[in-house]
Amino acid sequence: MTEQILVIGSGIAGMCTSMALARKGFAVTLLERDGEPPEGDADKAFFEWSRRGASQFRHPHAFLGLMCNLLQDNYPDLLENFYAAGARRVGFKEMLSPELMAQYSPEPGDEKLFVLMCRRAIIETVLRRYVSSFPGVRVLNGVHVDSLVSEKVDGQLVARGVKIRRDCVAQFGEEIRADVVVDASGRTTKFPGWLETEGAHVAEENDDAEIVYYTRHYKLRPGQAEPPRGGKDRSAGDLGYIKFGVFPGDNGNFALIVCVHNSEKELREAIKHSDQFDAICRSIPGLLPWVAPEVSEPTTASFGIGDIRSVWRHWVKDGQPLVHNFFAVGDASVRTNPLYGRGCSTGIMHAHLLADVLVADKDANTRALRFSERTEAELRPIHRASLREDQNGIRRSVAVREGKKLDDAKGGFKKWFEAAFGDAMAGAARYNLHVMRGMMRTFNLLEKPGDFLKDRKTQAIVFLYMLRGRAKNASARIVRGPTRDETMKLIESLQG
Repeated sequence: MTEQILVIGSGIAGMCTSMALARKGFAVTLLERDGEPPEGDADKAFFEWSRRGASQFRHPHAFLGLMCNLLQDNYPDLLENFYAAGARRVGFKEMLSPELMAQYSPEPGDEKLFVLMCRRAIIETVLRRYVSSFPGVRVLNGVHVDSLVSEKVDGQLVARGVKIRRDCVAQFGEEIRADVVVDASGRTTKFPGWLETEGAHVAEENDDAEIVYYTRHYKLRPGQAEPPRGGKDRSAGDLGYIKFGVFPGDNGNFALIVCVHNSEKELREAIKHSDQFDAICRSIPGLLPWVAPEVSEPTTASFGIGDIRSVWRHWVKDGQPLVHNFFAVGDASVRTNPLYGRGCSTGIMHAHLLADVLVADKDANTRALRFSERTEAELRPIHRASLREDQNGIRRSVAVREGKKLDDAKGGFKKWFEAAFGDAMAGAARYNLHVMRGMMRTFNLLEKPGDFLKDRKTQAIVFLYMLRGRAKNASARIVRGPTRDETMKLIESLQG
């Protein structure tokens, strides 16, 4: 292929796009505002690499089955490089609770249900070096993109490249031209604004998840092992007013997150402070085994991220692309709540969709329309599911803050049935291996959200669980932890 492609941003979506395109034979120039990763191990990359362009760099990530299988099928040597750097493969069997482990017998497809556990620093460092080794890829660091270079051809806006400035040269207005421009600059992309100045309005769906979450990293002390999975006290859960989770990583490192609604001002203020963050985590039974002082020690302060949104940008209007030879991938186009860990997987999927589209047809209009269609088909169900989870989370946190139960809202039989079915599904997933296996396929994005419920055996099992009654089923998803009032009193005592 003789086409020159310009990729803006070397986050995970940008590097996966470059990798997918280079593998198809395209010549790729990857522009990155930050410097290259430092030489050394994962700790050096995590603590010393300045990644101003990736606001989530040090927050925990989930590398789900969708991403892992794309790597395994297309880049097995890259996957081995991740393992060599300390990333761990955790398979379906290892994820099971003691109750489900007793039922386990392998089935075809179980080998696809695996995740990678590591810090994003490992993924980015190893991936950057791997992508840079492709003969068709040129990586330019320290390059700031200032605008899109475009022109009108027969009334159609066409991308021609970008204007840049470099860290090492105080020169403005330099242009880099290409046949195709790909925006992989992430959640803070400026391209929609630049296109607006050219008369191309990028419509978007933009829904606030109304949360903020804080992270703190830890390392197991010498001789300590990770607490066992399963048991009555889970290491991830939702107490209504607070969500929490453990993200095991590489080389004895792990992270905790605490997520709260924007309106919880006292709680938000408390978790900014590392000592109060730890105290709150130690009050939750499922987290205490991880952060007990004799088990682990913190390696960072607590730090947060806000502006958590569900975003979908429309690059086609009334059947006509807004701009030719321009594509947006990953968070620059489709963004979901990072709390669910889907961004890396949808980013690599999006990258490969683009590579397939560009190989299949050389007509600019056809490419734009097909990429839009395939994005809608593959990513829209995931986006919808994430948005529903956001909306449910908002309702739950508001209800808890107001001292109400979700069931107090009047919704008739339909709402009652939905709630009862949800409780039954939670109970079945905890104690029935067949249902759990289906839910894990959905969790790992190996099938579209909810597809496992089309299975007749799953339907029958869930309906049987409904006969047990809501109270018994609901207990399967109850997570032990302090009430909101108890947590607020704890914070008051710490501050007093």
